[in-house]
Amino acid sequence: MNTPEHRYLIDASIYIFRSYFSLPEDWHSPEGYPLNAVYGYTRFLVDFLTQQEVKYVVAAFDESLGTGFRHAIYPAYKASRELPDEALAYQLETCRQVTEMLGIRCCSSEEYEADDLIASHAALARRQGQHSCIVTRDKDLGQLLGTGDVWWDYAGRDQYGPPQFEQKFGVRPDQFADYLALTGDAVDDIPGIPGVGPKTAVQLLAHFGDLTTLLDNSAAVVDLPIRGAKRVAEKVAHHKEDVLLYRQLTGLVEEIELEEECGHDFTREHYDAVTGYLEEIGVGGLRTHCKRLLRLLPESER
Repeated sequence: MNTPEHRYLIDASIYIFRSYFSLPEDWHSPEGYPLNAVYGYTRFLVDFLTQQEVKYVVAAFDESLGTGFRHAIYPAYKASRELPDEALAYQLETCRQVTEMLGIRCCSSEEYEADDLIASHAALARRQGQHSCIVTRDKDLGQLLGTGDVWWDYAGRDQYGPPQFEQKFGVRPDQFADYLALTGDAVDDIPGIPGVGPKTAVQLLAHFGDLTTLLDNSAAVVDLPIRGAKRVAEKVAHHKEDVLLYRQLTGLVEEIELEEECGHDFTREHYDAVTGYLEEIGVGGLRTHCKRLLRLLPESER
């Protein structure tokens, strides 16, 4: 489904945290920091690069924890999440260094989330006639899918194009931000409209098409063949301003100014740099795994 001409957009932080929470602390830096996230994330990157024919790739990292524009307009946004402590912050920065050493361009912002950076890269790819392969476990990024694009959970092996995404969630990718504004998203501490669950949200968007049309015609909800239609109509009308705010949180920004270059040209220098760095900081056991990267080089450079 995905090809070398796809622009691969890696949601790096989600794979870092997956390793952080799933692997034991068997590796430590000279300063005593655990390196389990670095170990797992590096294995993921090596597997990704050696199993895919990648020509265009960029990795997005989250730096806007507590400082992004969504927190400014809604302070409760992601309020239940703990900020990284010193040990985790060390691993996050180390993972970014490993990513850069592997020849993958990285991007981050104190104002915008990694999702917004990925959205902007996907929009840029579309303008340049490319399709995107969004490498993530985050369903929110499914809203970016257009014809020819792929949402890919590399760790779980799930792949969705627009039809598969709609089949799974009941709404088109372009409706998904509206859907989340209606249902809420507990992971991000977005409440949604009380009493409007996934099934009701799917029915509302199937009839009205988008959130704006629904809110402009909330009185018409009473005539829909949905359970508790009168109560739902009242709730939609009562929470109109709230759900418009939530929609600002669930939608992604696609207009961030970007450096366009994201080509991947792996060299022997990249291999030597990353293997030397990993051994220096104390991530043992990866040199054999990293040797797979040599397959990316011409025979004369191996």
